[in-house]
Amino acid sequence: MSTTRDLLLRDRRYLTLLAARTLSMLAISFAPVALAFGILDLPGATPTSLSLVLASESVAIVAFTLAGGVIADRYPRHRVLQTAEWTNAATHLVIGVMFLTGHAPIWGLAAAAFVAGTGSALVWPALTGIIPDVVPTVALQEGNAFLGLGGNIAKIGGLVTGGIVVVGIGGGWALVAAGATFALSGFLVSRLGLARPVRPEVRASLLAELRGGWDEFRSREWLWVTVLQFSVLVMVWQGAHLVLGPVVAKAELGGPGAWTTVLTAESVGLVVGGLLALRLRPRRPILLVTLFSFGAAPPYLLLGFHAPLAAVASASFILGLSFELFTVVWQTTMQREIPPESLSRVSSYDALGSLLLGPLGLVLAGPAAERFGTHPSLVACGLVMVVTTLGALCSPGVRNLRAPYAVPTALVP
Repeated sequence: MSTTRDLLLRDRRYLTLLAARTLSMLAISFAPVALAFGILDLPGATPTSLSLVLASESVAIVAFTLAGGVIADRYPRHRVLQTAEWTNAATHLVIGVMFLTGHAPIWGLAAAAFVAGTGSALVWPALTGIIPDVVPTVALQEGNAFLGLGGNIAKIGGLVTGGIVVVGIGGGWALVAAGATFALSGFLVSRLGLARPVRPEVRASLLAELRGGWDEFRSREWLWVTVLQFSVLVMVWQGAHLVLGPVVAKAELGGPGAWTTVLTAESVGLVVGGLLALRLRPRRPILLVTLFSFGAAPPYLLLGFHAPLAAVASASFILGLSFELFTVVWQTTMQREIPPESLSRVSSYDALGSLLLGPLGLVLAGPAAERFGTHPSLVACGLVMVVTTLGALCSPGVRNLRAPYAVPTALVP
């Protein structure tokens, strides 16, 4: 295994991809605190204002993800990812300037967020397909884990730095810095020089391309059941994490500094999860990732029951660890089980299904907080996460899919 890792860490293309993805995650980590508290500090802003801006980005991701999968299977994936990074660069710079100049109407922020979501719709299908183009099959899990580690370490640095910038001089400069970092990431991606994907057949239309990807997606029970579970889980997670959590942090926990602490604890958990993923070899990978989903609920249940900041941050660490193990094992399983020529399209169905209800969660979170109270809404979100995970465990496909290896480990269920 150490030989495989050494091979990865000496490969120029992989190191370029690792650097680009790390910078992209650094940029992403600046945005949540800066955007959330920048909007909440606007005159007359309410939780519903934050919901509308975040929902605009989420709607664009949902609307364009399937097209992103087709594009990433048709064209050089590094060019697709480069376009996505530079789109994010432009939109974050625009939003940052809006905050800095004081001209930040909600409709303008929502429009910029929609454009950012359009670029983000290209990222996951392209990245999922790029990794097997760069990494040998035998090293896929290590390759995914190192990418996660680099990104999550950057996320910790970004959250700490971004929190300081937001508290010290405001969210506008944090978003400008994020835009510049996205631009540098896009430049590095442009240097990968990957060829156009080799396709066994040429399809005449977008609809035919989508149909082929759908056939691959629906033929695997473990895939569509888990995506259905995550569609509901992400709906309530986005409302709790992006709207309700910051509202409680602003009102009761101390503002952006406290919420940055929660997000940083999550990021530390992501790093630890990435380290564990380097050695984890589950015999039943989809069963394991479903069990990891239980880690999503505790932070929001604790917030809902007025727990202190230290308890919420500790639960957020568990959430981060669980999500990173989920992501690495899930992505590796897809890359091994799905034919390469269909991988980006299947990944786009995965992303679409997982995020389909996200805009609904964001739109409803603010009004739910105003009508029923923020704390009861958080408790409801946590309970929905638990129930959907229990439902996914009822699927034989989820429980029984076997990996091509069976290395004993204390972490395997």
